Amino acid sequence: MLTLGALQEIKTADIILADKLVPQSVLDLIPEDTETFIARKFPGNAERAQQELLEKGLTSLREGRKVVRLKQGDPYIFGRGGEEYIFFTEQGYEPSVFPGLSSALASTVVARVPATQRDVADQVLVCTGTGRKGALPEAPEYVKSRTTVFLMALHRVDVLVQEHLAHSWDTEVPAAIVERASCHDQRVTRTLLKYVPEVVEEIGSRPPGLLIVGHSVAALIQSSLKTFDDSNKYSIEEGFQETDIGLG
Repeated sequence: MLTLGALQEIKTADIILADKLVPQSVLDLIPEDTETFIARKFPGNAERAQQELLEKGLTSLREGRKVVRLKQGDPYIFGRGGEEYIFFTEQGYEPSVFPGLSSALASTVVARVPATQRDVADQVLVCTGTGRKGALPEAPEYVKSRTTVFLMALHRVDVLVQEHLAHSWDTEVPAAIVERASCHDQRVTRTLLKYVPEVVEEIGSRPPGLLIVGHSVAALIQSSLKTFDDSNKYSIEEGFQETDIGLG
């Protein structure tokens, strides 16, 4: 999933600075003669890799090249888009920023979860599971009519769920773990909030992924939703399925 604006920038760039989690299907759209630099981010190296990427972009700009910073999702939704904008403007370059398709809402659609639905969910909250320097963000209050999407949370989901249950969240509220949204290896796992840590431990992780919590998770599939219990804790849907009906 890619906007036409982003595609145009990809096709006209001299150099592309990309995040590690940009889907391969998007990277495959980059012309062969366009230089591509993938951020070398891994645990313990994120800050250094980010600085390396910024310096690469600045050097290229000073050489008169068109630089495209290719990010997954939306650049301003729990990403470094704002920080990067400030960095380049302070160096005398004002970036043109294109809105992206945020996984926070795109993932709900491909997982058959209506973020809002009449008589089910009348509000949406997007949270991060990882705060500054890895700190756990403050748990929001539980609202039955809210769909809550947690980004960057699966690697510490046991602590995250424990914290929210300690703040009176409903243990029985439906939850969906959405991984590799819209890619051929997409995986959607439905369960209950209380089972989420056990489920992630059992099925492993397929990053990037996120967690959706709320009664909207079951809004479109109530007839086929299984009754989860201690002997049957989750169901899995594999692959991104296109249909013959388009709603847009």
